[in-house]
Amino acid sequence: MTNEELKTTITELIATAAFDETGEWLNVVVDPKEWLTLALQLQNHHSLYFDYLFCVTCIDWKTHLTMAYHLSSTSYRHNIVIKINLDREAPEVETVSHLWQTANFNEREAYEMFGVHFINHPDLRLLILPDGWEGRNPMRKDFEDPVNMIRL
Repeated sequence: MTNEELKTTITELIATAAFDETGEWLNVVVDPKEWLTLALQLQNHHSLYFDYLFCVTCIDWKTHLTMAYHLSSTSYRHNIVIKINLDREAPEVETVSHLWQTANFNEREAYEMFGVHFINHPDLRLLILPDGWEGRNPMRKDFEDPVNMIRL
């Protein structure tokens, strides 16, 4: 499926989706409240079948956070990136760990490093950092490290 065909199909599924076509893959920007509904459709739609979530990451823009989900269809060989802008003060979005198992650890990492709360995640706790680091979110641009004194 071409990016134009993907765009048409996704627009039929969610009319409020916005698109960024500056890269090789189609970037779809959706509201956090619409993410779970769209994720179910992306996985189960007969012409999409996005069965492989291969990257989940978070970006801190200082004014807001953006979750980015990279999806691929192993059957149809097309890829997309879903971007979800979140409120920096209370970032939360529905988990998709029950749809794609790879989301489990990736969402836990975003929780730990950026403070994103994944609603209904089955095991939302620290993944890498030791106990006592809850809520410190070291990948945020406003994180102050007293040992290394790095300021962004």
